[in-house]
Order: sequence, then structure tokens, then C-alpha cells
Amino acid sequence: MTDKHSDKPIIVGKISGVHGVKGWVKVFSWTQPKENIASYNPLWLEERSGHWRALNVLAIKPQGRTIVAQFEGLDDRDKAAELIGKQLGVQADQLPDLDEGWYWSQLIGLEVMTTDEQSLGTVTEMQETGANDVMIIGKGADAVLIPFVTGPIVKQVDIEAGTILVDWNPEYL
Repeated sequence: MTDKHSDKPIIVGKISGVHGVKGWVKVFSWTQPKENIASYNPLWLEERSGHWRALNVLAIKPQGRTIVAQFEGLDDRDKAAELIGKQLGVQADQLPDLDEGWYWSQLIGLEVMTTDEQSLGTVTEMQETGANDVMIIGKGADAVLIPFVTGPIVKQVDIEAGTILVDWNPEYL
């Protein structure tokens, strides 16, 4: 997913547990605020890598510190339990256009370049932390984390060119 117009659903949450006996599930939402996940219908369930199925939302509501959802055709706790850990997504055309800025999904796959034109790799993931968002470049033990702070560190994001320009010393890697 490198842009808002990709065919692959954009991840907005995951099923984190079951709630009750009638098929309701707990949903961990990455939308801001988390309740915004309720504004998307259908949500798309990743059944296995690369295969998605539309889930019609019957109800989504806050439940304490989490969100619970009821989906059409899911009316049994055992069926609901099979979905724990599955990702939920939306189609790019379900997202509103932004007046400025970008969606995290648009940053995945962009090449990160220093101000002196040295490539640091490509963004594989974005992560929210308490202090600021972080770009993860690479995977596993070789992954590099760079704060996504516009101005002092992130100088430019060019979605069309596929690059993010950063003021970052490669020796920090």
C-alpha cells in the first residue's frame, strides 16, 4: 500500500477478543480517535495473507477502554473467537481526502533519503509512541527507527516521487 488509491485494504484495526456470547468482538482501533472506526462500513477482514472479505457492520460501540462490534453473520462466540488477531481494513476510497498531510499507508514503501542524498532504506511500518510517531525502516534486528517529526527531522514527504527527505546522520544507524 503505497497510496490512498491502492486496491489492498488499509489496516485500521484488528479483532482483539470476544465480548459476550452472541458473536460480538473486541476491536483494537488505529483510527484517531479510536471511535472513528465506526464510520466505516463495510470493514474488510484479512482471512489469510492477501485475501480479504467484507464484513457488514451491524453495530460498533465503545465499551470501557475498548470498542466492541457486531458483524452480519457472526452470531456465535465460537465463530467470533476464530477471528481473534485478524486485521480489519478499509478500502482507500472509503477514506476522506486530506486537505494537507498524508495517511500512514501512503508512507509505507517510500525511500528515506538524507539531506545529502544517502538512502537509508524504505519505510516498512509506522508506529505511534508516547512522544512522537516513528518510521521503521527495514525489518527484524536490522530495523532502524527514525522519529517522524516534521521540521527538525522530516524535511519533505514527496508521495509522487516515493521519497521522504530527512535530516538524519547515517551514523545513528
